[in-house]
Amino acid sequence: MVDYKVVGSVAFLEVNNPPVNALSLSVRVGFVEGIERANKDKAVKAIIIIGSGSTFISGADIKEFGKPMRGPGLVEVGERIETSEKPVIAGIHGNALGGGLEIALFSHYRIALKNARVGFPEVLIGILPGAAGTQRLPRVTTVPVAMDLIASGRHVAAPEALKYGILDWVVEKDLPSECIKLAYNIIGKPLHDRRLRNRPVTPVENFAAVYDAALAKVTRRSKGFIAPVKCLQAVKAAVTAESYAAGLKEEGRLFMDLMKSGQARALQYAFFAERATARWQLPTGENYKTCKPLPIKTIGVIGAGTMGSGIAVTALRAGLSVTLVEQERKFLDRGVAMIKSVLEGSVRLNKLSPKAMQKSMSLLKPTVSMDDLRDVDLVIEAVFENLDLKKQIFGKLDKICKAETILCSNTSSLDIDKIASATERPGRVAGMHFFVPAYVMRLLENVYGKATSGTTVATIMQLGKKLGQVSVLVGTCNSFVANRTMSKYGSQATFLVEEGSLPQEVDQVLTDFGMPMGTFAVGDLSGLDIGWNIRTEIAKAQGMNLTFATRYMGGDQYSSLSDRLVQKGRIGRKVGKGWYKYDKPNGKVATPDPEVTQIVLDHCKELGIQRHKISPQEVVERTMYAAVNEGFRCLEDGVAAKPEDIDVCWLLGFGFPRYQGGPMFYASQVGLRNVYDKICQFHERFPNQSIWMPS
Repeated sequence: MVDYKVVGSVAFLEVNNPPVNALSLSVRVGFVEGIERANKDKAVKAIIIIGSGSTFISGADIKEFGKPMRGPGLVEVGERIETSEKPVIAGIHGNALGGGLEIALFSHYRIALKNARVGFPEVLIGILPGAAGTQRLPRVTTVPVAMDLIASGRHVAAPEALKYGILDWVVEKDLPSECIKLAYNIIGKPLHDRRLRNRPVTPVENFAAVYDAALAKVTRRSKGFIAPVKCLQAVKAAVTAESYAAGLKEEGRLFMDLMKSGQARALQYAFFAERATARWQLPTGENYKTCKPLPIKTIGVIGAGTMGSGIAVTALRAGLSVTLVEQERKFLDRGVAMIKSVLEGSVRLNKLSPKAMQKSMSLLKPTVSMDDLRDVDLVIEAVFENLDLKKQIFGKLDKICKAETILCSNTSSLDIDKIASATERPGRVAGMHFFVPAYVMRLLENVYGKATSGTTVATIMQLGKKLGQVSVLVGTCNSFVANRTMSKYGSQATFLVEEGSLPQEVDQVLTDFGMPMGTFAVGDLSGLDIGWNIRTEIAKAQGMNLTFATRYMGGDQYSSLSDRLVQKGRIGRKVGKGWYKYDKPNGKVATPDPEVTQIVLDHCKELGIQRHKISPQEVVERTMYAAVNEGFRCLEDGVAAKPEDIDVCWLLGFGFPRYQGGPMFYASQVGLRNVYDKICQFHERFPNQSIWMPS
């Protein structure tokens, strides 16, 4: 896994462990053997460590996670590199991440191609750089920079890394030749000061204040996460420990604390869960290995509202040609303006160059005629959540679009089979459920119907990847998996308010648990009228007339409390009042409103509901376990293939705290027997709520 060759007086140790040159056991052994061999060879005067393929070293081998370490550890490997009698140069292209950057910091010199990137992403999986990274980085750059890079996990481009002192040189091309040139310039030069263990940490004026400021920033940015704080403590040890060895020992202690933590297990689970979503299989047996995606270069988007425009932005940034369709020119112009505004915002944030923005806008083709979708490869319909309307649109698309075009609906709740029934191509109909705003939210819930082909699924899964989304494949049913499980969480929150809590009290418990927003604040953000419209459609389909006394819908208990707010014009942030009041329409400052409290009390009195005090523990258990039980029902029904798919929906769609892993993983950590027993207790207390029938 580490190829050895000699060019003139220089030995090359080339890491050859595709696809990302991970630091597996064979690579670590190869380094030790290669360094020893080069030091014994009298003809060799310098050593170059370089990566084959597309990258240098992208970190640890994830296949070794959770297993006992075998063979030489990375610190031992690094110390063999550092104590080499002959100079060692790290030649970096692609990525030098995690252990890859640590290998570079054990080397005596570091040179990189201009487009290379370096960083310590370990914090993202709940640990810290455990092979002296926290001790070595502050010896080549400033302590504030080291704290920021290690605690955030962000990658930096080679020119920035050069400015910080992490790299010694940055070159434009021909990395091997540049490394050889450097090698001949340094042969015979002393190595004492090039060995970072011998170099003092960059002096810091008023370190206590600098550290406190960094800690405050990390605590604010990474609320609830313990790894970023431990990262800062490890860098602090580099500054305050009496020696490099003492600092390294403290880094090791902190590393082991994190490795044993529940957060590390949850974060690593989340890391693997996202990757597991790419492994899908249909009930027919067709799967990600057997089905080949169709090439998608042009797409149509129907609807230029918030969702349609957001989908268009995502596609344009991915380099796809987008035909955007709206019924009326004024709505189309508004959508185009929204798209341009979002792209301009990306330019201001340096996420997009002005040239790239111009290219994206040139790929946009706005139109008021569906006939212009005649030649596109795929269509995404993003209109109002109304089945009759969607069937009408799909019937037209079936006649307009070429036979091989895939037709997708952005529906968040409607049956894909019913939509597909309006076409003569049900095998090429699927759901692509984006979350708002589509250009920010990484979750894409792809939905297959009973006739959806494996080729169609392979195509939309591949398209999701191209758009930068994490695609989760689910089967069609009412509200699919994400919203189906979330609705149980939300309905329990509303029942809790009926029974004795107030909206702000429930939201506080949920944010303390780790949710980015409470469920009532989220409702205000989305608009309470959206839920009202969906419920009205459901009631209409069931031949019902909703009233405030309605307690059952679809055979399950239902609270009309939200409907009371809608009827009073309290539909959320956009009008300045919903569950909370806001400083202005579309304002962000939410304040508990006495009027809402009175609405709640009047509602309960009218329906004869006796209110009582509810503990924070019950709030967590009722909301979370309702979602968990429904998650297991999704598995029973076959609409979700594996628990990881449900957890990824919550992690990326609803901001479930990553350090909890997702609701299904969280339940496994609480103990499934404990969760089951509690659900049984709730079933006895609330026999009219079908959610508490244990899965």
